[in-house]
Parts: sequence; C-alpha cells; structure tokens
Amino acid sequence: MFPGRLSQLPPGSFAMLADLLDPHPPGMEPIALSVGDPRGTTPAFVMEALNSHAHQFGEYPPINGTKAWRDAAAGWIKRRFGVDVDPEREVLPLNGTREGLFLAPFILTPETKAGARPVILLPNPFYQCYAAAILSAGAEPVFVPAHAASGFLPDYASLPTETLERAVAAYICSPSNPEGAVAGEQYWKDLFALADRYDFTVLADECYADIYLGKPPTGALTMRGAPFERLLTFHSLSKRSGMPGLRSGIVAGAPKLMATFRAFRNYAGPQVPMPIMAASAACWSDDAHVAANRAQYVERFELARRLLGNRTGFRIPEGGFFLWLDVGNGEETALALWRKAGVRTLPGAYMGRATEPGKPRTNPGFSYLRVALVNDLSTISTALERMSEVLGQRGT
Repeated sequence: MFPGRLSQLPPGSFAMLADLLDPHPPGMEPIALSVGDPRGTTPAFVMEALNSHAHQFGEYPPINGTKAWRDAAAGWIKRRFGVDVDPEREVLPLNGTREGLFLAPFILTPETKAGARPVILLPNPFYQCYAAAILSAGAEPVFVPAHAASGFLPDYASLPTETLERAVAAYICSPSNPEGAVAGEQYWKDLFALADRYDFTVLADECYADIYLGKPPTGALTMRGAPFERLLTFHSLSKRSGMPGLRSGIVAGAPKLMATFRAFRNYAGPQVPMPIMAASAACWSDDAHVAANRAQYVERFELARRLLGNRTGFRIPEGGFFLWLDVGNGEETALALWRKAGVRTLPGAYMGRATEPGKPRTNPGFSYLRVALVNDLSTISTALERMSEVLGQRGT
C-alpha cells in the first residue's frame, strides 16, 4: 500500500454530498435519488437457496467457488455474450464487483514501465474505487475526459505516446457510470488494438451489462474472443439482479491473468460464503427476474422523459439506471433541489476531477447531475415532479 498517495484523492462522493447538503434542512419530505442501490423484491429462489445452504456458513469456502457456481457463471456468460469460458480457469467469484476492480491493479503494476512509474488509465468522471485502487497499487492515475463530444466514453488513443508506453491497464465502464454510455463494437476493437500495441490490460467494468433500454450492449468477452488476452471483465448481481446486499460478482478473463488474480486473492480477498454462492448460482442461472427488472427501468425512464424531457440537455441513456442531466452547475442545482424540494441528487463534479487545477469548470462532470432511478415508480414520480418544478424555476 502507498497510503501517502491516497491523500491525492478528494473525499468520497457521498462525503462531499453530505458536506454540501446536511447543513441545510430539506424543503420537503426527503427522497434520495443519489445512491445507485437498486431496490425490489428478493426472488423466492434466492431465499430458498440461502435457507437450504445456511448450515454451510460453518465451512470455509473454496477460493474458486463451488462447481455449481462456476457452471452457472460460465452458463450466463455463454447465454449473454455468446462465448465459451472455461469454468475451471476463466471465472472466479468476488465479494461484489468493487472487490475485483480494486484488487486488479495490484497484480498488474510493476515497479516501472518504459523506465518510469507505471500509469493506469481511467475515465473522467469515474467510479471512485478506480482511483483508490490505482494509487494503492503504486501506479499513477491518468484521468481521461468522457464528455459529450467523445460519446461519454474516454478517448484513450488521443493520449501522448509516452503516456501509453507507460500504461499497464485501462479501466472502461460500459454501460458507463454515471453517463449510461455503451461501448460499441468499433470502440472495443480500437481499445483492444491499443492494448495490444502498448501491452496493457483492459479492466472492463460491465456490472450494468444487463440493464439497457434497447439492444443488449456488446461485451468485452465477445469482442476479444478466446483466449481473452489482456482482459479482465467484472460483473455483478448488485445491478443485474437488484441485490447489492448479496455482495456477489464475477471476474472473468485471460487464463494467465486469472491464475495470478486467483493466487493474489487467496492472500488478500475474503472468500465468498457458501450460502451466498448458492444464491448467486441461482441468480446467474435465471434470466426471467432480470428481464422483469429491466422492464421496470424502461418504465422509469419513460416517466422521466414525460416529466423532464423538455429540459435542455435531457437524454435517455443507453444503459444503466442513472439520468445524467446537464443543468449548467451540478453542485448549485443539487443544493437547490435539496433546499426547495427535499430531493437528494449527486453533483456530477463529485465523480470527476478538474483537468486544470483551480478551474472547477474543467471538471467534465461540472455541469451535470446524476439521478438514480432505483426507487419504486411512485416515489420516483414524486421526486421528478418536484425536480421539474425547481428546474423550471431555475430556467435550466
């Protein structure tokens, strides 16, 4: 660990949000649309799996997961992405996607690359875990803007050659958090070509891959193909099944990378409890509850279109469950929504970093507001109606 380097990180997004909003009373009964924690009814088969395997909380679980879990994970990957993965060598259970996203830089970062400190590329705005992981592993984070002009995806090919030569990995989130942008076939092809040319690993955060409004997003495994060289991809039941409290995910990818990841995780990562693996295997094996969840998100976005669609900068994302609203100044708007309407949203700047120190408007998230559509439809309707009134008053 390099704790001194962690001082380079700003406070967490939600710590900053608390500093912004908590000194002020909400204007109405509070409604939180700030955190992406899906809520819904736990499928009966999950409860059955947990109950029937509860006695196994007294067992140490295998690091590779159970055979039932491995087969379920590989089966879902085959159904979803049309590729075969070896359940013995190319998949591994995680305690949620964040665990794997954080651990990956530790197995990829050498002392030097191209004679200098290694770098790891990440989009800006970004999931805060990425930057913390990069700094903890001793690499240098390189923040690459993901703005409207680039389709809300980072243009890694635009970086200087000397930066790319030092790269050991690149994070990419598709569908992206917070913008809901999807990497298409050409984007994946270009990214893998870049990884091959400069010898770095693609860390594909695809935890929203089963939440989309049109066609299913193209996956990294599909575009890379076996033997999945220079790829680790991460998936989660927090989003797919709407069960963040289950803390269950998958990492899959190149066999050599997976072997190294497995060995490192055997030291640093807590194993997934047996009852959780049983419930997870049931979830990865079932697609009906996922389709039902997806239909609910479609309904919520249609509601958002009706209530906010006449606002400048409104757009429906390709995937995920966030609105990424261009409101001119996300922080000022978030405070106004809280003080006037009791609606808690997240300023986009709190997920990004200014590209020029002291110039907050150079933060790609500055003008945006992230709104999580994870509540029930009635609650979302109330919140969006309040938002529409406040945004109309502000002329955004």
